[in-house]
Amino acid sequence: MEYTNDSKDVILIVDDIEINRIILREVLQNDYLIIEASGGQEALEILFGTPGEPVAMLPTAVLLDVMMPDIDGFQVLDKIKSAEATKNIPVLFITAADSEETESRGLVAGAADYITKPFNHDVVRARVDNHINLARYRHTLEHLVSVKTREVTRTYESTLEVLATIIEYRNLESGAHIRRTTLLTDILVDHMLEDKRFMDILAEENIPSLVKASALHDIGKIGIPDSILLKPGKLTPDEFDVIKTHTTIGSHIIDSISENLPDNDQYLKYAKEIAHSHHERWDGTGYPDGLSKTDIPLSARIISIVDVYDALTSPRCYKNAYTHEVSLGIILEGKGTQFDPDLVDILSDVADEFQKIEEEYKD
Repeated sequence: MEYTNDSKDVILIVDDIEINRIILREVLQNDYLIIEASGGQEALEILFGTPGEPVAMLPTAVLLDVMMPDIDGFQVLDKIKSAEATKNIPVLFITAADSEETESRGLVAGAADYITKPFNHDVVRARVDNHINLARYRHTLEHLVSVKTREVTRTYESTLEVLATIIEYRNLESGAHIRRTTLLTDILVDHMLEDKRFMDILAEENIPSLVKASALHDIGKIGIPDSILLKPGKLTPDEFDVIKTHTTIGSHIIDSISENLPDNDQYLKYAKEIAHSHHERWDGTGYPDGLSKTDIPLSARIISIVDVYDALTSPRCYKNAYTHEVSLGIILEGKGTQFDPDLVDILSDVADEFQKIEEEYKD
């Protein structure tokens, strides 16, 4: 639940003895909203809902009796601590047992504290207040960390995107290549989501991250000398070996940034895959690792087709632009050798949309 100054925190009291629930309610109801359960099963239904009925409200803390006839407190605690939605809710065991063994078992299992019977009203209030305040503090810290992480992530994303644009201008291109690449990627993945060959392996919520990451495919070219990168004629074998290093340079750049961000950052994960592997080939003859078929990350297979199509239809210092029809024919010839054949099929279906993007965003 959200913590606000004008709302009361919710306490769930779980005890099969009614008089115990009445006493605890009387002690706490002035400061907290109280809900009650007369047993372990009822508590689980409140916490996790029943089939067809969603959970109305999660408590801020749970006061949980240890000894109950249906499901005991340890079993309920285990369920609470095993579920993502409830694992951080503080659980205070209420028990008449004065046993160090019982207390130790509960604390090891994840209980936050113990309240013993008969109840001392001041002790009950103090312990509940302490754990509610700790829960508020933890929630606030988690929120602040989340906000700061998003801010740092946006800063890194913006920096990388600017760097990618600088690289395009360094290539003597207008910078429209990045815009076209992201638009073409968006078209391709949008149609992949409707294709049974990809709908189970391409999560819709990850699409924005993949599309944004496509702009970073050539970020490693920042490390390539101008004499090679801008050479108008054919490259020598040694020069081509240098050009190929832009893939590993790019992934190293992404790695250096990833060290300061969460491991599960999907944008940087895609960015690294794309920068490193977008020149791999379906038949295993690409670089830098000679990966083949589905060993090549899907994100890199997508950008491989998009990048080649845009390179073919755009002028470069070493060639003129090919027509849409010629470019499409070259990609079709690479089906099953250079490119994932299933992705080539999808490109064929959206070829008209690709052509519109190329015409609208010409260099």
